[in-house]
Amino acid sequence: MSARRLVLATLVAAASFSAQAAEKYDIDPSHTQVQFTYSHLGFSNITGRFDQVQGDFQFDVADPTRSSVSITIPVTSISTGVGKLDEHLLTADFFDATQFPTANFKSTGVTAAGEGKLAVAGDLTIHGVTRPVVLDVTINGIGEHPMRKLPAAGFDARTTIKRSDFGVGAYVPAVGDEVTISITVEATRAQ
Repeated sequence: MSARRLVLATLVAAASFSAQAAEKYDIDPSHTQVQFTYSHLGFSNITGRFDQVQGDFQFDVADPTRSSVSITIPVTSISTGVGKLDEHLLTADFFDATQFPTANFKSTGVTAAGEGKLAVAGDLTIHGVTRPVVLDVTINGIGEHPMRKLPAAGFDARTTIKRSDFGVGAYVPAVGDEVTISITVEATRAQ
């Protein structure tokens, strides 16, 4: 075998190994939550959530920095516990759900950030505006799911954004511009 063929064969084998290392995991929507918190007039910190999360999750157990995630959240799944507030948040004052029905996150890179910690960089799109963000991720657990008997992984993630950066700036500064987003994800390896 010529040196050129040997190099080519080695590169193909390495690429195949890398592609196989990250495996698809299915997000468990009943054990995954996306919450947000913002200041209301400086008197309270309101928390809401999105009840639906869809997406692809490629996870490399041996090297989590080679993982990736792509998530879509239907903004109409918003729930603050106050019906009139939910309705208002879906109007053109905020999410404008008719024109922009989803929020999306697509990772662009994952780096180690200490024991059991990752920094997941990516593009967040809200209200049709895309901005780079970094999620501070804690690996909660990796192992066999005790009920499903499948490989499983769980994570918590957190970031803070300025909603005005995404064109959702109604009532700033009375209603806080900074929004903390907290995510908890449970997933099992796809069959």
